[in-house]
Amino acid sequence: MLQTETLTPRTSPLAARIQVPGSKSVSNRALVCAALSTGASAIEQVADGDDTQRMLAAVEMLGAGVERNGTDITVHGPIDTTSTTAVVLDAGLAGTTSRFLTALAGVRAGATTITGGEALRRRPMGELHRLLVELGVDVRAERDGFLPVTVRGIATLKPRVSSLRAQGDTSSQFISAVMMIAPMVGGLEIVIDDPVVSREYLHMTAHVMSDFGAAVNISEAVDTVAGESDNAVAGSRTVVRVGAERYTATTLRVDADWSSASYPLAAAAIAGGVVRVPSLRADSAQPEAGFEAVLTTMGCSVKHVNDSNFVGVEVSRTSAPLRGGNFDMSAMSDLVPTLAAVAACATTATEIRGVGFIRAKESDRISDLARELRKCGTEVTELNDGLRIQPRSLTAATIDPHEDHRLAMALALLGLRQPGVVVNNPGVVGKSWPRYWQAMHGL
Repeated sequence: MLQTETLTPRTSPLAARIQVPGSKSVSNRALVCAALSTGASAIEQVADGDDTQRMLAAVEMLGAGVERNGTDITVHGPIDTTSTTAVVLDAGLAGTTSRFLTALAGVRAGATTITGGEALRRRPMGELHRLLVELGVDVRAERDGFLPVTVRGIATLKPRVSSLRAQGDTSSQFISAVMMIAPMVGGLEIVIDDPVVSREYLHMTAHVMSDFGAAVNISEAVDTVAGESDNAVAGSRTVVRVGAERYTATTLRVDADWSSASYPLAAAAIAGGVVRVPSLRADSAQPEAGFEAVLTTMGCSVKHVNDSNFVGVEVSRTSAPLRGGNFDMSAMSDLVPTLAAVAACATTATEIRGVGFIRAKESDRISDLARELRKCGTEVTELNDGLRIQPRSLTAATIDPHEDHRLAMALALLGLRQPGVVVNNPGVVGKSWPRYWQAMHGL
């Protein structure tokens, strides 16, 4: 029997407090660093979605010890880099996990095969494979630039080069993956040609690495090339320098996940009322924290509360109309579906730009998102790098999330305004927030 979920339209303003998981992005980075550290690292409030569970299982298979106490995890590192045993790691549908594991396999002597589900095997990995090959890693893919891939690492942990030139316009995850293994190969310089997609995630990676004792510096530089005339042509680049200092075990508490929080916070914008999400930090390294500025622009009130009863973020919308706007979402592209759902309920048009690369996410998050919004009566124009959304009267519809957790969670929010918005395959939310439906039914 086909499973479905739907949220109930609200007849009164919201007044809710919703707990969200720990950040998936921070959790995965912390688990990689812990797996490369000597000693026991205690990581609290680890994300509990499928992506992170697959990362945990993988580092355990690679030789790290893992103790689980709910969402608090202790990792006993390091992994056994000298092992020659062949290992197969299944990343499921987890893009970040698969890319980080591919790099992690690059410091392991034995053959490591990284595979995943059909949708993940369609996602490009070529730039990461190229960077690892330049380091001296043996990378062999069944189909060039895609999973599955078999990696045999640098046996002596001495790379072929000390500096890499990387393309920044595909995925910052490739660069983050190489950054995290750099302390294991004596340090590394990575020169990245701008523009850098999701640049803020490189800073998140550096932040987590530094928590584990690594020395990381990210700087901006300008190349000036003389032309035929006296005029010069300038090109910018980002330079990442990772020192040779090895990781040390530590204790780390993962921030609440701003990506997950976007859904209940957006619910306040769509349905009106007040929603509070505890443990969200104003100084978070997560770029999605910028979503509070988006909601403010659209007519919501956003407060950071720190008192004896509550610490976190409160979003409210009372009598103010929900307005559209123009937004560059390149720094927080995972929230494009959330913004699109809010935009469909606004009084004026919204334009989303800077996110052409999200066509290669779990789904085509431009075309597939536009298709599902149109089912609900919204007028949507696809742009090369985004969407233009003109709100119309919402209609009942059955939503196909295209195996994408973010489409499922975001488009379900339309059900707070319009009866009969039904989401097929609701279990896909388990990728990042297994208890999403339970939490949102509690609004």
